[in-house]
Amino acid sequence: MIKKSQEQCRELHVSSSRVNSGLLHSPVLRSPKLPELKVDSNATSEIQTGVDHLLINTSSSSQSSCIDNSKQNSIELRRIFTSVSAKSCPESLNFHLHTVFSDGRMQPEDIVNQAIAAKVSHFAITDHHTVEGYLIAKRMIQRLAQPTHPDSPISPQLWVGVEINASLIFNEVHILGYGFDPEHSAMQPYLQGHTTAGLDYQCFSVIKAIHLAGGLAVLAHPARYRRSAEDLVAAAAALGIDGLETYYGYDHCDPWYPSPKQLAIVKQLGESYKLLHTCGTDAHGLKISRRL
Repeated sequence: MIKKSQEQCRELHVSSSRVNSGLLHSPVLRSPKLPELKVDSNATSEIQTGVDHLLINTSSSSQSSCIDNSKQNSIELRRIFTSVSAKSCPESLNFHLHTVFSDGRMQPEDIVNQAIAAKVSHFAITDHHTVEGYLIAKRMIQRLAQPTHPDSPISPQLWVGVEINASLIFNEVHILGYGFDPEHSAMQPYLQGHTTAGLDYQCFSVIKAIHLAGGLAVLAHPARYRRSAEDLVAAAAALGIDGLETYYGYDHCDPWYPSPKQLAIVKQLGESYKLLHTCGTDAHGLKISRRL
């Protein structure tokens, strides 16, 4: 079983030796532009556990036929995230929004109406541990697209999203999932309206679940945690994270704009580990254009 998993690992160009040899000496986890990464032995052990878990569980899912659309979505999302810049959010893109179904104040319909009014091209509702708000917004957009509403304005593209609490090198972080199949069994522990526990709470499990469901996994606001962005991004990259929420307003300014200091750090880290860049206002209040 282990031998088979290792063979599959080599086919995917993934090797647990990146962790066994130590994070400080891994070519994947170092950049000459970055300060030397110091990770304690316990943190290294957690990453090793995550990598081993991913290697041993690379068999195809019986639900693979159900996520073909999600795979196509992830391809399109990669294209969008590749083009993200400091000017993208919130005028054109907004991939971090909350509704009353988690800790936000807006109804899903409010978000849709504001996105249409602002002529946003792409947006995602990313409530904590639920897609209920997304499903309501999706039905509204589908109704507006019907022939019975010929005078309706052109609706922006709504993407499925979720924000999931997880443990990464013994720090709680938030992982944003995009473009996944919300009905996939791997995602069900994370769509019950509350934080998970045990193995499900580990970052490698969250990333794996999102990938199995055909989606992309992104580390939310990387410079907002107790642990440094350098440490967290390195650890997340080792576990297969797809991207970083690079353009984020840490100062909660109105009008919203990405915080320059943190932007410079996170963008450099993303480039070093060849990760995608996303943006979002992380709106919790009554406007999608700002956080509060």
